[in-house]
This record gives sequence, structure tokens and C-alpha cells, in this order.
Amino acid sequence: MNDPEQISPLNVDDKLASTAEKTSQSVSKGSLIATILAGVIASACCIGPFVLLTLGVSGSWISNFSALEPLRPVFIGITVIFLGITYRKLYLLPQSCNVDSPCTSPSYLHKQRIIFWLVTIAVVAIVTFPWYGPLLLDD
Repeated sequence: MNDPEQISPLNVDDKLASTAEKTSQSVSKGSLIATILAGVIASACCIGPFVLLTLGVSGSWISNFSALEPLRPVFIGITVIFLGITYRKLYLLPQSCNVDSPCTSPSYLHKQRIIFWLVTIAVVAIVTFPWYGPLLLDD
């Protein structure tokens, strides 16, 4: 009758809490990564040629980056959505995790918030590059 494969209700609760914690952490990390990617793609039309020219790469094929210009507003919108999702996760939703997991530490949430604001600053700098980029190139 004592089957080791049998799962008690406590084990199920522990597994559900562990799964919820992993999902919560992956949502936060995933939305930050998606924010960075969307921000880079949103400004690929402008920052891509600048970076390549700065590195000494040249050629007429660099003008192909301008084909991404019509999609720029879409990617800026996606970037704002992912930043909003991450902000909501870090500031508006209550933190839920196991008692003995790393997310119970206040320093863990503080580090996540610092990373969020650093990513936000970097993404804003990348997305707004088309407006201040010509100032860097003028002699």
C-alpha cells in the first residue's frame, strides 16, 4: 500500500509553488531580453550602419538597413509593451515564492529592479538614437 510513487497533497503544493516561482522568474528575465531585442531591432535602421561604420565596415549593402525603417514604430511599441510587463511584474504584482528560495531575499528584488532600470536606460538610448545620432556624425 505504501507506494513510493504516490504523491501527497503537500508534495503537489511544493511542486506547484516551485513551478510558479520558476515561471515568475522566467517571465521577468524573458521580458527583459525581449525588451532589449525589440529595442535593438527598432533602431537597427539607424544604429546598425553607425556601428558598422564606426568599426570600419563599409559598403553599399549597409543601406539595406533602411528597409527596416517602416517597421520601427511597431518595434518601439513592442519594446514599450515588454517594459510595461516587466515593470508590472517588479512593482505592481505581489512577489510569490517558496520560503527557502532566493526570491524571498529583499536584495534579490532590489537587484532585479536595478537591472530593469539599467536595461530601460539602455533601450531608451538605443531607440532614441535616430534623433541624436546625426549630431554625433556631423563634423
